[in-house]
Amino acid sequence: MAFMLKHMIGGQLKDLTGGLEEKPEGEKTEAAAKGMTQEEFEQYQQQLAEEKLERDTNFAQKKAERATVRSHFREKYRLPKSELDDTQIQAAADDVELPTELAKMIAEDNQEEEHKQSVLGQITNIQNVDMDQLKEKAQSTLEDLKQTAEKCDVM
Repeated sequence: MAFMLKHMIGGQLKDLTGGLEEKPEGEKTEAAAKGMTQEEFEQYQQQLAEEKLERDTNFAQKKAERATVRSHFREKYRLPKSELDDTQIQAAADDVELPTELAKMIAEDNQEEEHKQSVLGQITNIQNVDMDQLKEKAQSTLEDLKQTAEKCDVM
């Protein structure tokens, strides 16, 4: 019923006001809609822009760090380089380093690989080999050689 009255009388009331209408609810400024003054709203927008810029730079830095890690492992395992990783590293202005924890892990891996590449490291990879027994045999052989060298008349 109220709808019918408003519909029938509303149009006539608009004509009587003669253009002294208030702004409808939908035409408020953004600042007024959020309950702020125009200056507060501008400061708020500036703060949002600064925070977005900071987030973007942090994100670019993280992407560059990940690209550095990937490129390190590509070099280590002799895989083809990725242009995307190179561009991400360059976008971060070359301020990218490996994280300290990862650098420690890589140093440990390098030490393990050096040990594995040595002769003793290769021998330990062979199954059913007792290193203590091999050391004892080597020492006994050296002692035997020394004793035979001492007994030799020529020497």
